Amino acid sequence: MTRIRAALLGVFLVPTLLWLAADATILSTTQFMPLRNALVQYTGVLAISAMSVAMLLAMRPASLETPLGGLDKMYRLHKWLGVAGLGAAIAHWLAAQGPKWAVSYGLMRRGARPPAPPIDNALVQALADMRGLAEGLGEKAFYLAAILIALALVRSIPYRFVFRTHVALAAVYLVLVFHSVVLMKTGYWTTPLGVTLAALMLSGSVAALLSLTRRIGADRKVEGRITRLRHWPALKSLEFEIDVPKGWPGHSAGQFAFVTVDRREGAHPFTIASDWRQGDTSLLFIAKALGDHTARLAEQAKVGQTVTVEGPYGRFTFDDPSPRQIWVGGGIGVTPFIARMKVLARRRAAGETPKVDFFHTTADLDERAIALLQRDADAAGVRLHVLHDARDGLLDGERIRRLAPEWARASLWFCGPTKFGAALRKDFARRGLDVSRRFHQELFAMR
Repeated sequence: MTRIRAALLGVFLVPTLLWLAADATILSTTQFMPLRNALVQYTGVLAISAMSVAMLLAMRPASLETPLGGLDKMYRLHKWLGVAGLGAAIAHWLAAQGPKWAVSYGLMRRGARPPAPPIDNALVQALADMRGLAEGLGEKAFYLAAILIALALVRSIPYRFVFRTHVALAAVYLVLVFHSVVLMKTGYWTTPLGVTLAALMLSGSVAALLSLTRRIGADRKVEGRITRLRHWPALKSLEFEIDVPKGWPGHSAGQFAFVTVDRREGAHPFTIASDWRQGDTSLLFIAKALGDHTARLAEQAKVGQTVTVEGPYGRFTFDDPSPRQIWVGGGIGVTPFIARMKVLARRRAAGETPKVDFFHTTADLDERAIALLQRDADAAGVRLHVLHDARDGLLDGERIRRLAPEWARASLWFCGPTKFGAALRKDFARRGLDVSRRFHQELFAMR
C-alpha cells in the first residue's frame, strides 16, 4: 500500500513542480482572470496526467509489477487515479465555467479581452483554429467520463455491463488528449512539463488503442481447454482445471491469471491453485460465487470448452527471508496457499521449507475440502489451523499470536476480505511488527 500511495502522490507532485517551473510568474499574480486561467491550465495538467497513467496501468505492463508490488496493487492505483483524475477534471471544468456563470448571474462583469498577439507559426495557428472544437468535444467527453467512472465504482452493477462501458473510456480518453493538446498553453511544450505530458499522452494513447482493439495482454494469452469440473455446493465454489498445451510460461505459487470463459463477460482474475512443474500443462482454479459472473460460472463452464488464459500476474509469491511464515486465508483466499503447499511438499525432503502456521478461517465449511487441505498441509509440513466462524468465532491478531508464539520472527501473508486484512495489519503494527516489510496482502479486487 505504501508503494501505491507514493506513486499516487508522485503522479500529482511531479506535474505540479514541472508546471510551477514552466509558469513561475503565476505565484506573483493577483488579478482574477490570470489566476483563473492558470488554474484552468493547472487542473487540466493534473487531470490528463492522472488519466494517462491510469490508462497505461490498464494495459497491465509486466515491467511495473515489481516496483508497484503486483498487478493487484496496480489496479488499486488505477482506481485511485481514475477517481483523483475525475476530481481534477471537475475542478478544471469549474474553473473554466465558473466565471461564465458568474457573469450570467450578474455577479461579475465581463472584462474586455486583450488583443490576441499575432501568430506567425502555422502549427500554433492550426491549434488556435481548433480551440472551439476542442472545447466542445472536451466538455462532452468530461460528462461521459464522469458517468462511466461512476458506473465502474458501483459494485451492484454487473461486471459484464461495466466491462463493455469501461472500454468506452479509452475512446473518451483519446478525445481528452485532443482537447489537452489543442488547449494547453503553447509555451509549455518546449519545457520539461510539455515533454513529460507528451510522453504520458502518447503512452496513454497507445494503451487506449490497444484497449479499443482488445489487444491488452495479447502477448500473455494462451488457448486452453477445460478438462475437469468439480462442484463444492457447501462452499458455493467451483473447481475447474484447464489444459494449456503450449505457450504457458509457467508461474509461481500465489500468482493469478485472467480467464475468459465467455467473451461477452470478458476476462476475470482467478488465483492459480496448482503449482507448476516442467512438462505439466494443467492449471487449477477455484472460483467462489461472490458476484454475477462467478455465480453463473458453474452453468457456463463445460468440460471440453475452449477458454483463454492470460498471465501469470501478481507478486504474492512467498519470496521472503524470514525463518517463519504465518499464512491467513479468509474464505476463497485459501487458494494461493493451496498452490504454495504443493511446492513446499516437493521441497520438504531437501529441508528448504520455512516453518509455517496456516490459519484458514471460513464461514462455509465442507469436511471433505478440509480433509484435502489437511492432507496438503501434512505433506508440506505446514501446521494448519481451521476456524469455522460459527463454531470457533472470528479470527483476530490475538488468537494468531497465541497459536503462533514465534510471530515476532515471522512474515505474515494474507489473502482474503480487504477490511479483515487491513484490521490485521493495523493490529500487528501496534504490536511492533514491521508491516511495511513483513506483512504481505493480496488486494484481490479489480473494481
